[in-house]
Amino acid sequence: MKKKDMFIPLIGKKNKIIGFEKKEKIHIRGLLHSAVSVFIFKNDTKNNNKLLMLQKRSSEKYHSSLLWTNTCCSHPKKDESILTAAHRCLIEEMGFDCFLEKRFCFTYHELLNNGLIENELDHVFVGYYSHPPVINSREVDKWKWITLKELIKDIHFYPNSYTIWFKIIINKYLNKLNFE
Repeated sequence: MKKKDMFIPLIGKKNKIIGFEKKEKIHIRGLLHSAVSVFIFKNDTKNNNKLLMLQKRSSEKYHSSLLWTNTCCSHPKKDESILTAAHRCLIEEMGFDCFLEKRFCFTYHELLNNGLIENELDHVFVGYYSHPPVINSREVDKWKWITLKELIKDIHFYPNSYTIWFKIIINKYLNKLNFE
């Protein structure tokens, strides 16, 4: 089964699951659904900075391809918990796993450049890891570590190089990530 054909949870009132639908159909119709976003940090003791691992999405992605984003992101599968989905996407996309802590969730509704619609209840997780990932080239084009200062500057000068959900998290919820 292709990822765009997998069934993911639809969200209703009070953020409760009300059913399941194919991912591609959800993005075409703009239905509210569950998502996970994972942020992996590394402490750079040499420069006293905290670094964030970013990924550039693969050209094979059917939306937001070749854009920079958080370490990994996905949707829970039918009958999969949010936390399990976060660990699964970290393993599938970046080739490692680590302890993850849920920090917050938020909803957003945005039209993408290709006419698809993101309408997500995004659950945001944070973890720490200090080794290079082993990326899945079907999911990830490339990766890098970046400081907050460098990231904010780059988003300012090149906003179209980043995914919409990542820019929302950085612009509105940075303090909840504890990215100091």
